[in-house]
Amino acid sequence: MSDSSPAAPFLDFGAVELVKRTRFQKIVARTMSANANSIPHVTHHDEADVTALEAYRRSLPPEQKASPLIYVIKAVVDALKALPQFNSSLSADGETLVLKKYCHIGVAVDAPMGLLVPVLRDCDRKDVPALAAELRELTELARTKGVPMDRMSGGCFTISSLGAIGGTGFTPIINAPEVAILGLTPTQTKPVWNGTEFVPRQMLPLSLSYDHRVINGADAARFARQIAASLAQWGAD
Repeated sequence: MSDSSPAAPFLDFGAVELVKRTRFQKIVARTMSANANSIPHVTHHDEADVTALEAYRRSLPPEQKASPLIYVIKAVVDALKALPQFNSSLSADGETLVLKKYCHIGVAVDAPMGLLVPVLRDCDRKDVPALAAELRELTELARTKGVPMDRMSGGCFTISSLGAIGGTGFTPIINAPEVAILGLTPTQTKPVWNGTEFVPRQMLPLSLSYDHRVINGADAARFARQIAASLAQWGAD
């Protein structure tokens, strides 16, 4: 094997295998590198109490059950309305902030061909069952045939969930030209002080990465708190 081979630096230490990257994997890698290098990322970590939401979900008949991710989408919609700078894009020259009057949410899907981000459109106009059905359809497409480009464009905000895998938090990379992205890891049961005693509560970790050119830390904290407040309302009455 020639010295110019990618394997050359490692052959003195043992056997290796070369695996060619697919065209799609290389495109995603270039996009991720560009976003990470051009956007000043900051990640804010918080937790949402989803105890009431989980009890509400358990109370529903099987045909009405929806993934917790659907309720997070609805909570993100509430937060985008409360803090519209999160539903924006910064112009290339940095002079203008484009505020969007629509609400399209991208959801990262771990597909066989790599990471895909199908976009659910007009999430502010759809209820939980409609969003659940649309997400199931797009997830199935991502994992079988692939998602057409027109269904992966136009997003306002992206959610990346590792809830089915694990972790306690991470730093998701912003999906430009969006200005923020929310990362989710599995819900954990934790002791929470209620003023009198510690009680078990189900807490959902939130990892919010944001473009510091557009969003300051205080507003990032407010955005995460708005998501938590919206999630807490489900089943609380």
